Amino acid sequence: MHFAGELAALTTAFLWSFTSLFFTSASRRIGSYWLNKIRILFAATLLALAMLISTGRFLPPNIPAISYIYLFLSGIIGLTIGDSFLFQAYVVIGPRLSLLIYSVSPIMTAILAWIFLGEKLGTVAILGIVITIAGMTWVTVERAPGANGSSTHDAKKMRLGIMLAVGGAAGQAIGFVLAKAGMLAVSGPDGGNHLDALPATFIRMIAAVASIWLYGLFAGDLRKIREKFRDSRALLLALGGSITGPFLGVWMSLVAVKLTETGIAAAIISTVPVLVIPLVIIFYKEKVSPRAIFGAIITAGGVAILFIQ
Repeated sequence: MHFAGELAALTTAFLWSFTSLFFTSASRRIGSYWLNKIRILFAATLLALAMLISTGRFLPPNIPAISYIYLFLSGIIGLTIGDSFLFQAYVVIGPRLSLLIYSVSPIMTAILAWIFLGEKLGTVAILGIVITIAGMTWVTVERAPGANGSSTHDAKKMRLGIMLAVGGAAGQAIGFVLAKAGMLAVSGPDGGNHLDALPATFIRMIAAVASIWLYGLFAGDLRKIREKFRDSRALLLALGGSITGPFLGVWMSLVAVKLTETGIAAAIISTVPVLVIPLVIIFYKEKVSPRAIFGAIITAGGVAILFIQ
């Protein structure tokens, strides 16, 4: 199907827009650290069920060791470390500045994919990525003016927040490239039997679950499990976000990077801050300025260029 990768990336962005609402509400109740642990656990369970129902087994046979290595590293770097950095950046400098800095992720992804995967982007594709990021940045800068108050003027906090947001962007970029390398490493005699996105997503999630829960075990924080799981509303919100985010969203993101250039997929996926605008109008009754609407139009134009390039 023509544009299948781009459509998968756009679907990912829509799913992650809903995820941001679920996870914002859940993190206010149980904290971002525990939200990250619980959402990954929920997602891994959902992916295991999806694999069992669709294929009758948890993983397909004959996956080479190199694919497991790439996908495990992708899960640890992208889903555990990268997302943890981004969530903590929200706390330190707020979502507005965090997302602004995080918008460099598609550029990092495109560069890494060019270096390590040999993917080359034409002039039109590069123009589309630039316009998409410009539109998203325009909207992100405008959102929540004055957020964080004086904390944004604290030099140490600002430096820490910037490093965390850049770390989150780098984590996603490296995770995408490693995931695509892991899927491409599975091939038959004709070179066409690449690993499907669903088992690749499940392997990444297994790595994320193992790393973040093992860290919790050694850090001695697992004694708080009962307390966190008593909040049934937070668990329902985390489950909803897990379905739209690390389950369906991450699955669709790997479909996107498998079927189109990794940089293009990352640029389309990065439109979440724009796509969330109508959701905050509906659910939070927020007012949106003409500037935000204009930024959304610019972003839509950039995405359209990526579809027609």
